[in-house]
Amino acid sequence: MTPIYGRKMRYSQILAIRVLESIVLKKIIIMKDIAIKLASANDAIKIEPIFSLYREFYGMEKDIQRTIDFLRERLEGNESILLYAERNGNIIGFTQLYPTFSSASLRKAYVLNDLYVIETERKQGIAKLLINESIEIAERDECVRISLSTAKDNPAQTLYEKMGFKESSFKFYNYNIRELN
Repeated sequence: MTPIYGRKMRYSQILAIRVLESIVLKKIIIMKDIAIKLASANDAIKIEPIFSLYREFYGMEKDIQRTIDFLRERLEGNESILLYAERNGNIIGFTQLYPTFSSASLRKAYVLNDLYVIETERKQGIAKLLINESIEIAERDECVRISLSTAKDNPAQTLYEKMGFKESSFKFYNYNIRELN
């Protein structure tokens, strides 16, 4: 680990910060009022409102403290990369990547597990910015792919396909350990 800004960070975090610093500068030129930022554990409280909206979209009950704790734990433990879009100090979208590995390719991969843009900001390119940032991070981390799954009726599928995501030939199953609430 390398000390940066008075704390130790993993190489992938340093790389992600450097990537995002250069990417944000490029995007500000394209969309002057939107900044894409890399979240830290200290951002959990300010990300909670939009993360709760995302959870409610999927039928989950709002639980502010559990949401903050969940985000903080993921970010403190370097278990996820969370990017958020901010306009005029307001968070208007986010995406979260979880690292995983591909045994077949012997490479790292990311799961784009969460992507959400508030309703009033949709169809303005924000999701595309967040996905592009995710792709750039995955490329710099030498990942083999980014995987995502979505509801069969999610209209965002069109965006995913336009951005180069391909429908997998694999069929996915879940074994639920606990009921969701």
